[in-house]
Amino acid sequence: MAFAGILSDADITAALAACQAADSFKHKDFFAKVGLASKSADDIKKAFAIIDQDKSGFIEEDELKLFLQNFSASARALTDAETQAFLKAGDTDGDGKIGVDGEQLICFFLLLPQQELNLQIENLFLFNPSTTSTGNSLFSCLPAEFAALVHHA
Repeated sequence: MAFAGILSDADITAALAACQAADSFKHKDFFAKVGLASKSADDIKKAFAIIDQDKSGFIEEDELKLFLQNFSASARALTDAETQAFLKAGDTDGDGKIGVDGEQLICFFLLLPQQELNLQIENLFLFNPSTTSTGNSLFSCLPAEFAALVHHA
């Protein structure tokens, strides 16, 4: 299994069972149920690398459509609506893909439920908050109140 050593088989099975029906996939719920919400930043990066099937450094729409199949070959494809909602949640710069580094990886983490996100904050913000190569704030994907807290931490 691609996620061996990162996620438990039982968590994967439970998460997939919860979204078997078309249009039942909710990325926040799935990440919590599959166990990604409690993983380290390194484990999240490993999971990202598995989902990034073409190894481009980005998760594109076609890879998101088949997202569940990364966890089980027999899993269903996401519907167009689910794929678009998932992409919209993670694509912070509007380029139609989710990047593996900088701002978009932080926002990919933010797909986690708020209570689970608290477990990741220490790992996420060990770097100096500055700007990305595009000049965007690394925290532009954060709600303004949260970004202000991070800048004062």
